[in-house]
Amino acid sequence: MRLRLITSAACLFLSAGIVHADVKLPAIFGSHMVLQRDQKVPVWGTADAGEEVTITLGDAKATATTGADGKWSATLDSLKTSEKPSTMTVAGKNTVTFEDVLVGDVWVASGQSNMEFQLSRANTAGADIAKADLPEIRLFLLQRKVSWQPLSDCTGTWQVCSPKTAPGFSAVGFYFAREINKTQGVPVGMIGTYWGGTPAQAWTSIDALAGVPELGQLADAFAKQQKNMPASKEKYEKETLPTWQAAHDKWAKEVGDVYNEAMKKFQADAAAAKAENKPLPPKPVLAAPEPKKPGAPDQSPNVPSVLYNGMIAPIVPFAIKGAIWYQGEANAGQPAQYRTLFPTMITDWRTRWGQGDFPFVWVQLTNFHARLDEPTQTAGGWPGLREAQAMTLKLPNTGQAVIIDIGNPNDIHPTDKLDVGHRVALSARHIAYGEQIVYSGPTLDSMKIEDGKVRIKFKNVGGGLAIAAAPSTQPSVPQAEPASELKGFAIAGDDKKFVWATATIDGDSVIVSSPAVKTPVAVRYAWADNPECNLYNKEMLPASPFRTDDWVDPPKATTKP
Repeated sequence: MRLRLITSAACLFLSAGIVHADVKLPAIFGSHMVLQRDQKVPVWGTADAGEEVTITLGDAKATATTGADGKWSATLDSLKTSEKPSTMTVAGKNTVTFEDVLVGDVWVASGQSNMEFQLSRANTAGADIAKADLPEIRLFLLQRKVSWQPLSDCTGTWQVCSPKTAPGFSAVGFYFAREINKTQGVPVGMIGTYWGGTPAQAWTSIDALAGVPELGQLADAFAKQQKNMPASKEKYEKETLPTWQAAHDKWAKEVGDVYNEAMKKFQADAAAAKAENKPLPPKPVLAAPEPKKPGAPDQSPNVPSVLYNGMIAPIVPFAIKGAIWYQGEANAGQPAQYRTLFPTMITDWRTRWGQGDFPFVWVQLTNFHARLDEPTQTAGGWPGLREAQAMTLKLPNTGQAVIIDIGNPNDIHPTDKLDVGHRVALSARHIAYGEQIVYSGPTLDSMKIEDGKVRIKFKNVGGGLAIAAAPSTQPSVPQAEPASELKGFAIAGDDKKFVWATATIDGDSVIVSSPAVKTPVAVRYAWADNPECNLYNKEMLPASPFRTDDWVDPPKATTKP
């Protein structure tokens, strides 16, 4: 009897070892998704080694055989636009079914907090959320994930755009998708992968960083932190966390408990006062802020490559139309580095996707910080970062949305995301869809010195250069009247000292001069963190900030100890 039991147990063990692995696909494939039209669509997943897998979507079909590593990959031929939902099946020893699948254009929306900024927080959210029942727009939001190795999967689900699902998605992504859907007449899938406060190097693969000499220090930083991680985690567990816990326990006893009791009394007294129609008592205030729990050393999103690994690699090579990007604040302290870093990141993504030079449109940094009375002399900071962004237009199929006029000097997260999404969509409509529209404000073309004055010629003048006022960024605030003269131009001679200039429109040019500069050699426009500037084209798109010089800041003076 005992022998029989042992034999039965052995059979169960052996049979468990040969149970086949179900056909599985990464989370980026799911019901309600949008698949990319008019190009090859990769489909991939896992199954038993040697298992044949068949993918079917309408008349399209593809097959693959699973390799020894348990992975399979197939490609659907170019799919035609479909506004009518279809069912996609992936069949092997089991069948996976995805319902309500559309074929249209898929865009990746990435960057930091201004891309992450939710529709619910936008100043036009009230009316737009109520009208967000847009079944041809589908939204996929990746869960935040830090990883020190490229991941093959992510967490997220496709959702149909509606008043329930749209509020938590990127406002810029929503407004962009809505305009593309309306103007192109195709379903739009938006993949949101963003994280506030993160630098561009976190979104770039380690191989790409290591392959560029100017960025080698970023790759070295990643390698150093990875090597030191065991020691860092041990210190975190044995020193950092206990220190925080002790401080938190002390705070809870001396501050938190006292505050909670005071709040209970306040709520009771407030209810009684309200019932008796008496003034409310003063609300308690925390005597000290609660100590914030320190993050684990392996969970920082600011380390090079960790967000590429955790939030880009899992969706590659899902077929896309292009990408939109809103980032730069976190790199504003290194504008010279960004000149190399940003195009490296774009090229890296294009290489990884293997779809060629897909369209890539970004938002240039807006106006922020206090306005200065005198012209900015420095080459760095936010003006330098904007310049680095504009220089990246040298890459093919790229576009830039200039928003130098719709920021908030007191808030790094301005709430006007409707105009931002619209300007990004204008650029995409031209670059990705070939529309012959005015998609950009005036941009520097050339400079010529004429009798003590400087002629700045512009491209992208549209219907002509114009003086205009920034659009009102609050629905309740009326549109301001434009000034009577151009603002934001500064001029300098050989001494490299800029002074404010007089500027007048002359056709597709602006004539710049100052009696203080007899022999001008350089002009700057909107060259400040928060410039006063008002040059537009007649299509109400603002001119991009620029400088004609390439002067480097002089080294800071040092004093000997």
